[in-house]
Amino acid sequence: METYIKTLEAERIETLEAERIETLEAYLTVTGLNEYHLTKNDEEILDKFAKLSDTKSRVEEWGTYAPFFLEKILRWCQGIKELNPLHLDSLEDLSQPIYPFYGQATMNNGIISYRQLKNDVLNNKKGLPTLLIHSNNQNIVYLETPFYLKDGHGATSVLQSEQLNRYTGLYFMTTIKRVIEQRFNYNSKATKIGLKHTKIVLPILNDKIDYYFMIAFIKVIEKLVIKDLVEWTEQKIETTKEVVGQY
Repeated sequence: METYIKTLEAERIETLEAERIETLEAYLTVTGLNEYHLTKNDEEILDKFAKLSDTKSRVEEWGTYAPFFLEKILRWCQGIKELNPLHLDSLEDLSQPIYPFYGQATMNNGIISYRQLKNDVLNNKKGLPTLLIHSNNQNIVYLETPFYLKDGHGATSVLQSEQLNRYTGLYFMTTIKRVIEQRFNYNSKATKIGLKHTKIVLPILNDKIDYYFMIAFIKVIEKLVIKDLVEWTEQKIETTKEVVGQY
């Protein structure tokens, strides 16, 4: 009987391992994140970025980084429609696709709900890469879809750029948030004028913003996160083995 129980335990662990690994591998493959091992170039990118945290190195490397006003690198979108939540039912049009309705909250990436509303109240109809910056809480959202926006009396800046994509967007979000959280608060809001006159430091190459480095850096960070996830999964499997082995 004891041998039979141990056999069942071993089979259960083997099945558990296979299921977890298969699920993780499937996710990484679908998302294109299955190659998470750092290359030599990845290590160099991390080293270059790490120098910014050291004062001496930051001075030495200043030629590869420079400050920019936000209004010089991002475009403020005009004609944005803001909606009163109490009026959404009267704007409903079930013949339209479902799109996110954004507010200024930090929860759920700012999405309040998904709605089907009249086409003339829809923003970003072409689904271009877009950043939303809320003045009340300095929350920043990246999106690539048409959207509806809650009325905030102009409190949300809607920003776009020809160079904006998922990777540069994440880089911008991190860099901008670090600056505006120190510069603004609830009593001194991140208004559109205030944001336009805000400077952020970006990598440069030949006196131009180095978007290639920004993209490469975010891809390296993705690899590090996935590496941690894989190691965590392997650790959970080993822990399960130890627990089961006690019985």
